[in-house]
Amino acid sequence: MTLYTDIPTRSEIDALWQVDAPAAVSIYLETAPESAGEAERIAYKNGVREALAQLGEVDKEEHTALEEQLAVLEDEDAEDFWRHQARSLAVFATATSLRSFRLPNRLTPVAVGGTRFFVKPLLRAVTFPQTAFVLALAQGSVRLLETVPDAAPREVRVPDMPTDVASAVGKSSIKDRAPIRRVQGAEGQKLRMAQFSRLVDAALRTVLPGHGVPLVLAATEPLDSIFRAHCRYPDLVPHSVPGNPEGRGDGELVAEARTILDGWYADRLEQEKRTFADRSQQGRTSTDVAELARFATRGAVDTLFVDIDARVPGEVDELGEVAFAAADTGYSGGVVGEIARRAWLSGARLLAVRHEDVPGGGDVAGVLRYAPPA
Repeated sequence: MTLYTDIPTRSEIDALWQVDAPAAVSIYLETAPESAGEAERIAYKNGVREALAQLGEVDKEEHTALEEQLAVLEDEDAEDFWRHQARSLAVFATATSLRSFRLPNRLTPVAVGGTRFFVKPLLRAVTFPQTAFVLALAQGSVRLLETVPDAAPREVRVPDMPTDVASAVGKSSIKDRAPIRRVQGAEGQKLRMAQFSRLVDAALRTVLPGHGVPLVLAATEPLDSIFRAHCRYPDLVPHSVPGNPEGRGDGELVAEARTILDGWYADRLEQEKRTFADRSQQGRTSTDVAELARFATRGAVDTLFVDIDARVPGEVDELGEVAFAAADTGYSGGVVGEIARRAWLSGARLLAVRHEDVPGGGDVAGVLRYAPPA
């Protein structure tokens, strides 16, 4: 079973959050990679109807064009699309555009119609991508595996990937005792491993995403440290799968890698919470929704914790003042969604977490770039 995933980049999320259209539809669905896709397509049609019903007064031509965009995925010709899914599907449409992302995270189904996209749930895939790569690296072999939860690992073909240290550096053996610019023995072997590591890193850059998806290394010393010294991939996880990966099955390596990833994610979240506590002592945090709306509008938010499922009805004006409402007003994402949008577009880091992981126990919490004046 393969999960087909499209993790959005920051620039793609930027583009979604900058949309302000007469009519915009956002749909999140549960999907299953083992499904033939018919149930998901029916759920999508229901979501389309629900979202369109939420739109206010819209020009007839605009409405018709939006329906035509959404119908692209309803047609039977889209059968192949529905057969190749992950755990959730996010669809964003206007009268002139249609974007979809297949996500490895399990997101709450929702359909929203308004003038902006409901982007906040999409951030879960950026905060905790779930999908990851595992690089099994040894002196005599290299393989790259892709892993997602509840699915078998998939080996990724990497063009120009060297097969082993010796052949990569044009030697029959790296134990060659001939001097290498006066370096030989153990030092010479490490130099060959460094050359090999640089070739592996260069090959990986042709298939790995630019950022956001973790890479877990399975290697032993000294190759582990040598590769880390030369790897330019920004999301290389600091902990490795222990032991020599040669002779070990893909499933075994990936199972250990997922345990490392779970611990790494938990450690990162705890560190973010500790930073929040430290900044609180300096007067540089807030858990108040109205305050954070003003801070986000001014570009003062450095890091924002957001409850992925929170919906606070209301609107935020151009100065950052909040007008709360008793019920949803049709604005995509409500107050929390707009705070997240403004913080993101000002360059803040957003952590889309469960309610229990938001400092202060509310819907949103922020670390500020500076302490506000008393």
